Amino acid sequence: MWWMRIKALIIKEFLALLRDPRGRAVLIGPPIIQLFVFAYAATLEVTNVDIMVLNRDAGSWGQELLHRIEGAPTFRTVTHAQGPEAVRDAIDTQRVIAAVQIGPSFSRDIEAGLPTDIEVILDGRKSNAPQIVGGYLYAIVTGLAADTPAGRRSASAGIDIVPLNWFNPNLIYQWFMVPNLIASIALVIGLIVTALSIARERELGTLDQLMVSPLRTSEIILGKLTPPMIIGLFNITLYILAAVFFFEVPLRGSLLFLYGGAFLYLAAVVGVGLFISAIAMTQQQAILGAFLFMVPAMLLSGFATPIDNMPTWLQPITLINPLRYFLVIVNGVFLRDLPIGEVVKNAVPLALIAVGTLSAAAWLFRRRLE
Repeated sequence: MWWMRIKALIIKEFLALLRDPRGRAVLIGPPIIQLFVFAYAATLEVTNVDIMVLNRDAGSWGQELLHRIEGAPTFRTVTHAQGPEAVRDAIDTQRVIAAVQIGPSFSRDIEAGLPTDIEVILDGRKSNAPQIVGGYLYAIVTGLAADTPAGRRSASAGIDIVPLNWFNPNLIYQWFMVPNLIASIALVIGLIVTALSIARERELGTLDQLMVSPLRTSEIILGKLTPPMIIGLFNITLYILAAVFFFEVPLRGSLLFLYGGAFLYLAAVVGVGLFISAIAMTQQQAILGAFLFMVPAMLLSGFATPIDNMPTWLQPITLINPLRYFLVIVNGVFLRDLPIGEVVKNAVPLALIAVGTLSAAAWLFRRRLE
């Protein structure tokens, strides 16, 4: 029976993956370590920042602003500069990420309600951190201005803006990062394990033995893709348990939707891995091919930067990226109880990508054997 032949191939694939103790450790240990390390390290929050303040104002409001900056939990050290040269040197040598210069008439102007300036010098060699630090400093200065007599007099005519953060009211960064890591690490593991599959057979010389067996090409492809998908679903289950019970990320949506999307996502990833494996002649080439796909997939998925912010000519390329769609599903299921319409909207492209990549992998595998 055909299913007995596929079962034998699946068992053979599991034995090849799991008989080596080091191989077992690679499949389970590093993904868990990556989840815990990246959940804390991969963050866009800016904390423990070193800044410098040059206060040339002798009034009370200049001192009050200095005290508020020193009391902010975001800043690790606040160094007092003696002159503009010290500020320039600190920025040039990257000892501080930002410097604040308080003018000599700051207290007099702010007390009288007159326009006044605070000069904030940011280290533009870094990417997002200086802009975020500048936002922190702006919030501190704005709060100080509201507490002055002139600020209190104009408060009655002002408009208070009260932000309400839906789905993540306390802006806990791990609530955003951990679901994204579930999808990203599953991509890495599934792609590498699958990419090594056929390349390992070819390198060890066992591919010819596999081809003279009664297995058809479609059965070989099915037997090759099943173990990585089972391993991927097992790892995703571990990630979900860690997200809910360790990181305390709320799981507001349906597990059925999450696992349905994960199944289609892994099928698409495995299809890409089999395509790479069919091209590669050695395991080293397979690993290089996997990384050649992974890096653009990460950058074009919306993981770090929104897709809408990308150039218009680049955005259509993201439509063939399976990580893009699964990120929407996993984030939506965890944080906002994603409705079935949104799940289907992102599951259909995953299914199309899976069909396309698996068909291309089967076609290329058959051509390479002719």
